Amino acid sequence: MSESGNVWSDDWEWEASEDWFTGRATRLPRGEKLGATVYELDPGGGGAYHFHHGAEELLIVLRGRPTVRTPDGERQLAEGDVVLFPVGPAGAHQTRNETDEPVRYVYVSNRVSPEVVEYPDTRQLTAMALTESQFGRPLWDIRTLEEPQE
Repeated sequence: MSESGNVWSDDWEWEASEDWFTGRATRLPRGEKLGATVYELDPGGGGAYHFHHGAEELLIVLRGRPTVRTPDGERQLAEGDVVLFPVGPAGAHQTRNETDEPVRYVYVSNRVSPEVVEYPDTRQLTAMALTESQFGRPLWDIRTLEEPQE
């Protein structure tokens, strides 16, 4: 039997109040190549501006009016809106809640490994892989990039 999940459940896998994300999330059933996560943001919550080198992401708004930031600027989305974020700098994005009500959305993506994610606002880079690293666990490393020398 296939795994199942529910985008309306309030059973959260994790809650965070970090620099890179403030909100709640639960992974939905995932396969080897496809995954999805449901997120909920309270007013003022959101994630960091970033882009992926390997994964495309698809945002589906379930409830509320999140604000999405892209290289083209910012815009407020409506329930039912769907936005594709391609690989690379053109797909950079950030999702925030600038309203007085919670927002809920799903991100669907291809599951690539290894993966590299860049955070332009902080000049950080995350490298990750599902395979075991030299430390006996999956790779997860965050670095701050130096300014390139000309």
